[in-house]
Amino acid sequence: MAHVAEAAARTPSSGGLRRAGQGPPTALLGLAGVATLVVVLELAPRAGLVDSRYLPPFSEMARALGERAGTAEFWQALRDTLITWGTGLAIAVAAGVAIGMVIGSVGPLREATASVIEFLRPIPSVALIPLAVLLYGTGREATLLLVIYTSFWQVLIQVLAGVRDVDPVARDTARAYRFRLTTEAARLIWPTTLPYAVVGFRLAAGVALVLTITGELLIGTQGIGRLISEAQTAGAVASMYALVIVTGLLGVAVNLLARLVERRLLHWHPSMRRETAA
Repeated sequence: MAHVAEAAARTPSSGGLRRAGQGPPTALLGLAGVATLVVVLELAPRAGLVDSRYLPPFSEMARALGERAGTAEFWQALRDTLITWGTGLAIAVAAGVAIGMVIGSVGPLREATASVIEFLRPIPSVALIPLAVLLYGTGREATLLLVIYTSFWQVLIQVLAGVRDVDPVARDTARAYRFRLTTEAARLIWPTTLPYAVVGFRLAAGVALVLTITGELLIGTQGIGRLISEAQTAGAVASMYALVIVTGLLGVAVNLLARLVERRLLHWHPSMRRETAA
């Protein structure tokens, strides 16, 4: 046994081997992937692999984006998109957390609403566009309806799962000591539910952006999506793709923001500590 222990001590760990022979940093690989995509977008139309009328070279997209960025219309549209996204996401998160905590904490209420939730949750938000237009026309409220509806379920389902995950022994102990409902919610239920709620927020943030752009495209609400629709109608293909690139950059920014919020709120959670150590 001593010889085995000594041999094991001299053998490098698998983690050490991975660290010694690990490849390029993830960020560098990501940049390489983006650079490859840019090169393909530039060369494919010029080589005649695709019709440049429908997919212009990347340099033309970049030039069109620079022209757009020099106009007040673009920045106003970007502002409108961010306002719609942020407002819808905030309402959805607040409602999802509050309603999820209440439903999840009351057994009979949870059982009574389970079928209703399973019926409403799968309804595609785009199916609500006619209703949204009838109620609010083409204003921001119509797109907000789509954003809130879809994002709400992302948060609610996660919060319900978090409340269900509360240790039953701890719950029984709190009731044995006759904790107030507010104390039980703040000291017992919420700490267990918070990681689930943050995951719901991260999912809802991306979904909210998708529905914001979709509403602007299909309903005509002011924002980047409406500019994309107008560019398509006018035949400004390069400008249309430039705006699509903007939506992609917004998606990356939203994901980074959600991850930052997750790290700040869950810095104490074992999963965050493992991620930081890695």
